[in-house]
Amino acid sequence: MSSREALVTRHFMAGALIVLLAPMVVAATEAPAAPAPAREPLPTVALPAPLQRVLTDYETAWRNKDSAALAALFAEDGFVLSSGSPPVRGRAEIEKHYDGVGGPLALRAIAFGIDGTLAWIVGGFARSAGEPDNGKFTLTLKKVKGGRWLINSDMDNGNSRR
Repeated sequence: MSSREALVTRHFMAGALIVLLAPMVVAATEAPAAPAPAREPLPTVALPAPLQRVLTDYETAWRNKDSAALAALFAEDGFVLSSGSPPVRGRAEIEKHYDGVGGPLALRAIAFGIDGTLAWIVGGFARSAGEPDNGKFTLTLKKVKGGRWLINSDMDNGNSRR
């Protein structure tokens, strides 16, 4: 290769390198994007008394770190689907799962529905009433003999990334 060809090749390679690296240099020197504006929380909805009882009893059992009372709110074959852990199934396993956990808790409903013997609640949770939600949940419920609603599944997760 002649010296002229070598010079042209070097210029071509340098130009290609500039074209490839330019977007990375620009991205690295741009100011970071502003965080997304905070969303207003969805409004709380009033639940029918039998569904509200489920939330109230859940708060009380959680606050008291009473895993037996908490598990009793679930159907015999109910599920707990907590963020960061595998599914837990069955009242006995749910009681073990909740053993020693609990503390301050305020639950609020943002939506619900009832269709015969099935119901659902979507809501938020915080450490105390009136604080911003630090997580959200869905409960599916089923009505058992005697008209009592039991939790068939409880899924929750936090509002912030780990």
